[in-house]
Parts: sequence; C-alpha cells; structure tokens
Amino acid sequence: MHLFLLRHADASTIAESDEARALSEKGEAQAKKVARFCQAHELLVSMVLTSPVQRAHQTAQIVAVHLRADLVVAPWLACGMRPQSALAELQEYRAGQSLMLVGHEPDFSALIAHLIGLPSGSKIQIRKASLTLLEVEALEKGAARLDFNVPCRLM
Repeated sequence: MHLFLLRHADASTIAESDEARALSEKGEAQAKKVARFCQAHELLVSMVLTSPVQRAHQTAQIVAVHLRADLVVAPWLACGMRPQSALAELQEYRAGQSLMLVGHEPDFSALIAHLIGLPSGSKIQIRKASLTLLEVEALEKGAARLDFNVPCRLM
C-alpha cells in the first residue's frame, strides 16, 4: 500500500478554539501547491482520509478536489492520534493501493517512526503542508519503507 501523509497547511492563530482554526491565505496556497505537485508527479490516490479539525479538513478538501479523490472524515485522525490506534483503523483500507491521510503533528511523526521501526521518541518532525510517502508492506511496526518527505517549499 502507498500511504501518503499530508500534514495540514498553515492555519490562522485566531479562532474560538484550536479545532476551529481555519487555513490562512498562505495555507490555502500551500494546499493548492501540494495538489499541483501530486498531479504533476502522478501521485494519485483513490481516497483522502482527513482529521475533522478544520485546518486539516480544509487542506484535505483542496487536495481531494484537485486529485478527484473521495474524501472521508476520519475522527481517529484528530489531534492526539496514537500509532497503534491508527494502524487498527487503517485495517479497513488495507486492500487499497494508494491512500492519503491528512492530519497533525506530533501524531504523524510518531506514526512514521512506528511504521518504519524507529524507537518511540525518535526525532522526526513533519513540517506544515509537507507530503510523506510510505510503502507499507503490513500495518504493523517496522513494516514500512520511507520513500520520501517533501516540504511544501520544495514543491
């Protein structure tokens, strides 16, 4: 399975709550840049799963529309996701060839470290609007290969 992880794009710091923070103008431009990058490099996905948190959902909507992919809100992708729970939830999608998750830090760093077999607490940092691709052999610790991580500024 090709598992793309996209951290949400830049968001406003002014909102009623953390969950209500919307994308900034910069964030909207970043999300469009990611979508164009995926199209230009034929990084196509059949489904985009997104955190329900507004900034992630908005990022996912922009990318899903550009890639003509199905968009599904996955509550388990909200802030605080744990690698083991993510792997359990992903079992439902294991037959898919290519899937994108849109979510948050430090959750994605922990998931990537877990999947590629690094010790917990490893120093990985996923920047806003960066795209990571893992080739996942099985949904278990150490069963993935990191193919790339591209920050938005290099797209």
